[in-house]
Amino acid sequence: MQCNPFCSPRLHFNGIWVAFLGLSLLLPTLADTVIWPDKSGPNRDGTVPEAIAPLVATEWDETSGKNLVWKTALPEEGHSTPVIIGDTLWFTSANPEGTKQYLDAVDQKSGKLIHHHLLFENGNPEPLGNKVNNYAAPSCVADATGLYIHFGTYGTAKIDPTNLKVLWQRRDINCNHFRGPGSSPVLVVNLIVLTFDGVDDQFVTALDKGTGKTVWLTKRSTDYGDLDENGKPVRDGDMRKAYGTPAAVLVGEQWQLISVGSRALFGYEALTGKELWTITHDNYNAAIRPLTKDGLAFIHTGSSRAHWLGVRLDETTLGDVTKSHVVWDRDKRNARFSSPVIVGERLYQVTEGGIVSCLNYRTGDQLWSDRLPGTHIAPILAAGDRFYVFSESGSCVVLKAGDTKEILAENHLEVGLQACPAVGEDGALFLRTKTHLYKIGKQ
Repeated sequence: MQCNPFCSPRLHFNGIWVAFLGLSLLLPTLADTVIWPDKSGPNRDGTVPEAIAPLVATEWDETSGKNLVWKTALPEEGHSTPVIIGDTLWFTSANPEGTKQYLDAVDQKSGKLIHHHLLFENGNPEPLGNKVNNYAAPSCVADATGLYIHFGTYGTAKIDPTNLKVLWQRRDINCNHFRGPGSSPVLVVNLIVLTFDGVDDQFVTALDKGTGKTVWLTKRSTDYGDLDENGKPVRDGDMRKAYGTPAAVLVGEQWQLISVGSRALFGYEALTGKELWTITHDNYNAAIRPLTKDGLAFIHTGSSRAHWLGVRLDETTLGDVTKSHVVWDRDKRNARFSSPVIVGERLYQVTEGGIVSCLNYRTGDQLWSDRLPGTHIAPILAAGDRFYVFSESGSCVVLKAGDTKEILAENHLEVGLQACPAVGEDGALFLRTKTHLYKIGKQ
């Protein structure tokens, strides 16, 4: 299992990473159970912890009510994923105009909306310019000292979830997102890392998670090659956009951030921001978080004709490694928005148009591929030997992980997903659709 950089040290109960040792003196009453601390789960890879995977329901149906515990209407827009602290789900939302941005909390037992807390107001938000994004796309992260909320250029804050007290906030870290913010924050040791790939500025920065003060800021060193005859970026800089959330991985004894931007991807030293290595590519709008396993990094380069890369990651991965460390390169039929999962030695992905494929993660070779109905933006979830594929129309196809396609169940909700699913310590699935939050549990 990959070492977890959220906090150190940590406790292990019955195989579930559920708590981080030591409560901040600032928050003596904060529950020490942080069950789902990141949009991609405890291990930040879309995989349910082994001990609770058997508890996750395989079948549900909204019409009959099968395994539907509750359904709660949501007051605003957003596709940030809930994080779970104790009995509470926390996530963000915003009004359609982006002038008001909220922190929401729902009781996971009853489904009651506990808080719809106005956090930021914006006088003149920039237009989104697309139908996919909204003003509450980045997800929160949590640890034993608090909850970290991020709205891109509109603001970042740390909140005490026991009383909604703002412990610190920053509204001075800015870029022109042009198509709206999308990158979620990442916790690494004592830092909260933020990613800004706008049309006017592109950088990664780390704040001290206790104070909110800037520890480092590293500009992208990318040559975008997009200047017109007047020296201006073409398409108003749109080719410089990206929405990626970094992966944090321990390489030897060093924490690294793998961060994908337009036209290039990077490995940064997490504690200092030093650029360690880079790979150039031809794509932009990267939105899928990298995965790592067994000394390999699996990296998606962007939305338009994107590539999947298998990259060797060790102490020799330094400088421009475009030609030296790319182990495999898959150049077609790749996901655009939906994050993949790895189960065993197989990587499973789904394209926006519904083509599911199973790859050998060591070689990139395809073992099988087939099409599912609908469009797919929400990340895949893995639970034991199963993986869950969600569509924007409300379907969820559950497949058995293996070298051949095997559908275990087909489920349906009235409205589809764009957000990552979250899972409680009892195996309950929490699914945020465009209008509601659902709790799915074995009954």
